[in-house]
Amino acid sequence: MSVISMEALDFRYLLLEHYKKIGLNEKEVMTILVIDHLLEQKNKFITADLLSLKMSISTSEIDKILVKLINRNFLEYITTSKSIKTSLEPLRKKLYEEFQKTLAKEQEINNSEHRNAILKNIYAIFEKELSRTLSPLEFSMINEWLNYGYSEEMIINGLKEALAKNKKSFRSIDKILLSWQARDDLEKEGFTAITDKWKENIEETIKIAQTKWIDDDDK
Repeated sequence: MSVISMEALDFRYLLLEHYKKIGLNEKEVMTILVIDHLLEQKNKFITADLLSLKMSISTSEIDKILVKLINRNFLEYITTSKSIKTSLEPLRKKLYEEFQKTLAKEQEINNSEHRNAILKNIYAIFEKELSRTLSPLEFSMINEWLNYGYSEEMIINGLKEALAKNKKSFRSIDKILLSWQARDDLEKEGFTAITDKWKENIEETIKIAQTKWIDDDDK
């Protein structure tokens, strides 16, 4: 994988691309963008009062946002013998880490001959069993199933299970895969993150996971 330096990446692009992943909300993002703007204008010490001149948010709310950013190590104030300097360097490093993770995942997927072979086989089986060409949306859904962690065998068996019940929609197959995943989670971990509604004893919940969704109609 080629290495891209942090300096070569646009900070604002990375922020807008990844802010949700690192838990920032829109007001925090706007505050960060204004801080970055003020830093580019050679303002070294950025305060809530200074930010309020550029923003419609109240000074007190900006002050709370700054405290949150500091506590979450996205913003820092560096004190020297002569001055106090505002820095977004911690956030830049965090965004760069997220970028590298995303890039590594994308390249792993795109460069995987094994994955491409799996996809090709799944596509062929689906088109044969359904007696039609898959749509771009259906191709994408199969791809997403693999991304989620379903195995090739599990996806193909999900199709066969749906067809055995005379159901040909991808929605039905998705329900089957979810129910199987819930069952596997329960058998391995004793709980599943798929739904909060299944709070009864484990045996009863496994029974629901195995049968309830599979028996739903295709409405």
